[in-house]
Amino acid sequence: MRAVAIASIGTLASAFLLMACNIGNAQDQAPPAAGQPVEQGPPEAPGQQPAFPGQTRAPAVSSDVQLESRTIASGLAHPWALAQLPDGRWLVTERPGRLRVVGADGALSAPVRGLPEIMARGQGGLLDIALSPDFESDRTLYWSYAEPREGGNGTAVARGRLSEDLSRVEDVQVIFRALPSYSNAMHYGSRLVFDREGRLYVTLGERSDMATRSQAQDLDSHFGKIVRINADGSVPTDNPFVNREGARPEVWSLGHRNVQGAALHPETGELWAIEHGARGGDEVNVVRAGRNYGWPVIAYGIEYRGGAIGEGRTAAEGLEQPAYYFDPVIAPGGAAFYTGDLAPAWRGDLFISGLRTRALVRLVLEGERVVGEERLDVSGGQRVRDVQVGRDGALYIVTDEDDGRLIRVAPAGR
Repeated sequence: MRAVAIASIGTLASAFLLMACNIGNAQDQAPPAAGQPVEQGPPEAPGQQPAFPGQTRAPAVSSDVQLESRTIASGLAHPWALAQLPDGRWLVTERPGRLRVVGADGALSAPVRGLPEIMARGQGGLLDIALSPDFESDRTLYWSYAEPREGGNGTAVARGRLSEDLSRVEDVQVIFRALPSYSNAMHYGSRLVFDREGRLYVTLGERSDMATRSQAQDLDSHFGKIVRINADGSVPTDNPFVNREGARPEVWSLGHRNVQGAALHPETGELWAIEHGARGGDEVNVVRAGRNYGWPVIAYGIEYRGGAIGEGRTAAEGLEQPAYYFDPVIAPGGAAFYTGDLAPAWRGDLFISGLRTRALVRLVLEGERVVGEERLDVSGGQRVRDVQVGRDGALYIVTDEDDGRLIRVAPAGR
């Protein structure tokens, strides 16, 4: 069992210092009593109880390291995702529909040309970006976005070849469209993760409305699902519902609300997904073939307007429990397992970008259980939308603001 030091994180003084000079220190205030969780206020659903010890409000831990946050680039318009090119430059999506290349000096390229039409409204726009597992030979990019269609819009995934000068994408193909189309601008999901065999997971939301949320339980709809496809958009023959009548063969798992964070576990190769709850109930799930993760039949938290979600149940036979949940919510964005060398104490930990918390959330794991939680104030008070581990072993985040930033987070002096 990994030993963890119990400590709280961040203070008002360190937050001020971070905003003033881009230095964040996670050690400045006295630690809470042993076993106490991160300070986060009362739960939205105080009457609900976790299904097992440690499922929520794990003990606070400390990184025990002085952290430095350095802004690499600013002036980004609501950046949503980032991916690093082999030469160290970063691709960053902007939700209004632009893809940028960010140089080591922080310079922003002109928007990459050749993207298909994108509906940039509400939560819709240009969303995730991922490199092909064979990018160095095929130069193929994959991206998710809100696609305008007859009868509404929907999440789509396209791929194209990035030109040598990084100015455009060519031979663009749409390889997946979430169906049915719908006319609001909410809950697109959209995180893209390749597995070790080169198959692509796509996370999807249930489009938020009461009229659509029940489709998270319907196998003939993509709403509220995680799907798995081959790199060309075809369906793997071993998908769990591929031979079931009335089921969409791309479906990998069901019963999700709005999954905007996902990452492949570096040891097991399994997909971990982080989804938005309503008021309370953000979930971390280990996502397995054919499993039902419950929404909206079971859920932690309450409706935004107040009152129980459905019948107010948090557990039911045949429905999966989250490995961890947050109440109150952190409003999760992207996620990444730490695999770098700059901070050995982080290795194997799960980092989640927090929009509501305006912080990085670090979860310390033992197997599939969370044994510690830390909130890292590294964004200068901005909403953290995505996090990735860079080739240099540092963490890189983007902040979802009008004047969004790409920020490097690492132990001081590294």
